[in-house]
Amino acid sequence: RTGSLTEKTIKTFIFINIFIMLSKKHIYIALTVLGLAIAAVTANTFYTRIYGPSVLKEGYLYIPTGASYDSVQTLVRPFLRRMKPFQWVAKMKKYPASVKPGRYKMTRGMSNNDLINMLRIGAQEPVKLTFNNQDDLPKLAGRIATQIEPDSVSLLRAFTDEKFLAEKGFTSDNALCMYIPNTYEMYWNTSAESFREKMWKEYNKFWNEQRRALAKKQNLTPLEVCALASIVQKESAVVKERKTIAGLYLNRLRSGWPLQADPTVIFAKNKEAGKDLQIKRVLTEYLDTDSPYNTYLHTGLPPGPIGMPDISSVEAVLQPEKHSYYYMCASVSDPGSHVFAKTLAQHNLNKRKYTRWADKMGYRK
Repeated sequence: RTGSLTEKTIKTFIFINIFIMLSKKHIYIALTVLGLAIAAVTANTFYTRIYGPSVLKEGYLYIPTGASYDSVQTLVRPFLRRMKPFQWVAKMKKYPASVKPGRYKMTRGMSNNDLINMLRIGAQEPVKLTFNNQDDLPKLAGRIATQIEPDSVSLLRAFTDEKFLAEKGFTSDNALCMYIPNTYEMYWNTSAESFREKMWKEYNKFWNEQRRALAKKQNLTPLEVCALASIVQKESAVVKERKTIAGLYLNRLRSGWPLQADPTVIFAKNKEAGKDLQIKRVLTEYLDTDSPYNTYLHTGLPPGPIGMPDISSVEAVLQPEKHSYYYMCASVSDPGSHVFAKTLAQHNLNKRKYTRWADKMGYRK
């Protein structure tokens, strides 16, 4: 019996080996196909992680100065389809050790590879920064702070730095003149000091030889042009009459008259009160306001601008209209504009018309 079982076992063993030998080719093929399939799936997974669409929505990613990789992950999460592929690619490209601040444009369908490359080399998109009609440095700082990374406190500190102002030939009264209203391109993470330096360069580009020659022709310095231009601008929002107004004030300056500009009195009253009083009518009592900006009390130009003049107002002072006007009064027939006079008698007639109109409109102050 024992011998019989052994013989049976041997026959079974031989049969299995024969089967294996007969199927070896097929098994090899099957294993090869399986291996290729696994490799294809793995390759597709890696390709999708690296090069497949990852960013779901358009927008801008703002990475603050000094931000950590953990902070970046929190900021970028709302833009991404999945976080783990981003983290995997970031680690593979060693991004966690090279975070760069800035404003980055996120494009729908962007891959993790493109995204990490953009962030790693700091390929941010510039900001088109604009400002105009800022009446003082605090308001300018507030306006700029809405467009680049530094806050208004750090910007104002940079604007009013006494050492910087002295080096560049400014005072606290005329420092606003350095900022020429326009549109400028710069990076979002530009520091307060770097912004200030850029504005200094732009100031010198604006005040080229041609404009300085025009200022000299009017017997004014660039800072004096700025101060007078700010008055011209406050006098009228009608651009086409600013050259006429500039010519009128230059006539007064050359004749040794006080400018007697109502906007300077309003500025002095507001400065005294520490707030905007919304004065619509300059009363006689306001004319005695004790301030170097009150051009009824003091001859010549005020120590600095009473607001930020735009380029049209500066150009009006540089190339004023030539005429013999010495007086101006708000127009009754064309609100917002002015009527001009060569004599005091004619001016008084214009003034009486305006006074009656203002009383009728209820403008008491």
